[in-house]
Amino acid sequence: MLKTPYYLIDKASLLRNMQKIAYVREHSGAKALLALKCFATWSVFDLMQEYMDGTTSSSLFEVKLGREKFRGETHAYSVAYADDEIDEVIANCDKIIFNSISQLQRFRAQSDGVIRGLRVNPQVSTSEFIIADPARPYSRLGEWDPSKIEAVIDDISGFMFHNNCENESFERFDEMLGQIEARFGHLIARVDWVSLGGGIHFTGEGYPVDRFCQRLREFSERYGVQVYLEPGEAAITNTTSLEVTVLDTLYNGKHLAVVDSSIEAHMLDLLIYRETAKMEPNTGPHTYMVCGKSCLAGDIFGEFSFEQALKIGDRLSFKDAAGYTMVKKNWFNGVKMPAIAVRELDGSIELVRDFDYEDFVKNLS
Repeated sequence: MLKTPYYLIDKASLLRNMQKIAYVREHSGAKALLALKCFATWSVFDLMQEYMDGTTSSSLFEVKLGREKFRGETHAYSVAYADDEIDEVIANCDKIIFNSISQLQRFRAQSDGVIRGLRVNPQVSTSEFIIADPARPYSRLGEWDPSKIEAVIDDISGFMFHNNCENESFERFDEMLGQIEARFGHLIARVDWVSLGGGIHFTGEGYPVDRFCQRLREFSERYGVQVYLEPGEAAITNTTSLEVTVLDTLYNGKHLAVVDSSIEAHMLDLLIYRETAKMEPNTGPHTYMVCGKSCLAGDIFGEFSFEQALKIGDRLSFKDAAGYTMVKKNWFNGVKMPAIAVRELDGSIELVRDFDYEDFVKNLS
């Protein structure tokens, strides 16, 4: 039995998502790029690259990772490229997407000969959190003025719209795409490709995939563009757990259980968005607040119910722990980073990465 904490990626669950993505690719004509900002655990890229068209990135290091570890296209995007990294970005990408007209113009000469795109902000999104809302007031994420975009359209061949965020509603996706068409359709008709970004949960249970495919195909045919999708969560949802062990139990008006992990260090989005971890089953007469071992008072995974009272040494499993977890893990408090393990399609479990004191030391100077 592996020593906790560790992330456990289940390839059979991952394969189910990949097959749904392959279905969308086949029936819509859209291409699918893995969003490395969400998930970059390259030990399972061997499976994912069989069902996806490449990767998209948010930084120089992600561009290089996509080029080195994932077959297919490598798209580069960044909110802002630095002068000392732009040449290396260009050398490692097939398409480069600029966030602003200013950046496009600044690096026009260096990017000549590379397929270029521009991020467009349609000023509408599905985000319920202002911290994650790309269309928030005064957003720096993309250009929004059609007249300014039209003035530089000869310097680009595509657009990237990324305004969906945890969007499980096809109707809302359809509505927002219609708004994009109404405002920018005359410009879309003049380019060769359009990325609609990520945040579309089309691999979720009950999602009307065929309607989604039809909408994408109609959009592609209407404007004569190759459509790209950038699934992050949609690619890895419900594929991974964070396995932990109970280190202590106590009572302070509520029953508490302390585990050998931490939300700030290992599931940071729970802290950022004030959300609760997922655990199944979550039933029974014994309720505990499960807490992390860091010194942060709010290091709490949530309250969960169990059939039996928890005791020291019990193993717990937090579900859906792939997206924005491993890419954000950190060394807060010097808490040991979770190892990374993969359950192969034959059911065997392989430890693919462990972290130790030397990794902690090398993280700083």
